[in-house]
Amino acid sequence: MTLHPVIMAGGSGTRFWPLSRKARPKQFLPLASKNPLITDTAVRLKGLASVKDTLIVCGPLHAKQAAKLVKGLPKKNLLVEPVARNTAPAIALAAVQVAAKDPEGILVVLPSDHHVADVAGFKKTIAEAARVAAKGHLVTLGIKPNRPETGYGYIQVGGGLEGGGRQVKAFREKPDTETARRYVESGEYLWNAGIFVFRADVILEAFAKHMPEMQKGLDALRKAAGKRTFAAVLKRVFPKLPSISIDYGVMEKASNIAVLPGDFGWSDVGSFAAIPEVRPADEHGNVISGGEAVVVDCKGCVVLADKRPLTVVGLTDMVVVDSGDAVLVVPKDKSQDVRKVVEALKARKREKYL
Repeated sequence: MTLHPVIMAGGSGTRFWPLSRKARPKQFLPLASKNPLITDTAVRLKGLASVKDTLIVCGPLHAKQAAKLVKGLPKKNLLVEPVARNTAPAIALAAVQVAAKDPEGILVVLPSDHHVADVAGFKKTIAEAARVAAKGHLVTLGIKPNRPETGYGYIQVGGGLEGGGRQVKAFREKPDTETARRYVESGEYLWNAGIFVFRADVILEAFAKHMPEMQKGLDALRKAAGKRTFAAVLKRVFPKLPSISIDYGVMEKASNIAVLPGDFGWSDVGSFAAIPEVRPADEHGNVISGGEAVVVDCKGCVVLADKRPLTVVGLTDMVVVDSGDAVLVVPKDKSQDVRKVVEALKARKREKYL
């Protein structure tokens, strides 16, 4: 049983402006450690999977940088989408490549921009998920919630399955605060981490059954896999595939779903407000980065400095970021709204800052 990590490296990470830009999205930033998030993602499975069996799916703008940040990645394992088409087509593309050489190979689909504190626990959970997936299940990982979180989708969990894992009763959209509190108190719900484990042949069968509109394109890609014509076929076929997530396209429809609960210090690092989840804070709850940051009489702040002095005085629960050419100041509880800054800059045609 060979594991094939599939690192999903699309997305722009607009909630991390001004650090993130078009050419340097969130997954290329060292938000949780000294390494970019994508590098930590690739290293996380060391001992379970080889980098030679790892695939990266991304767009043309980010391909060169993604390959550089994952050392040892074979050139042929960099799958470049001609256009963005959401997670279902991206995963299908990876499954086609794996199935061409290892039909029963296990895909471990990982977002490139998440953080895991307990790597050993994560690997143990992935190994168990792979054992369940080998029996024909489409496995999704659910995270045991420690708070009523409105920024995540939820999975309602049923009883145990004979082959391992738990039944999935339902996938739930991001809830309001009261609903999230009810979910957590019930003990029946897990956070949807967007991490999937399944055999290549099983997920391709699921695409054929639940997304027949993709079948013609996938057949063309499968016939061209491993041939010189693959790039040309991909360029012609991929833009015609529907833009839809794996959750909507397959996981919410399939009957052979299993969820595996996990508790390994997971965070999707969704905004600057999440930085204290993945970086140590001082005695006043401040997370400070950059040698030129000076923080005085502040509590619960995130202060990220560049090469020039950044001084912050008397603030509580604020985010202050200097990227060198731009500065962001926002309350922590408004961090999700940073994307609106990007929209405003687009409207003003300030392309140099995007």
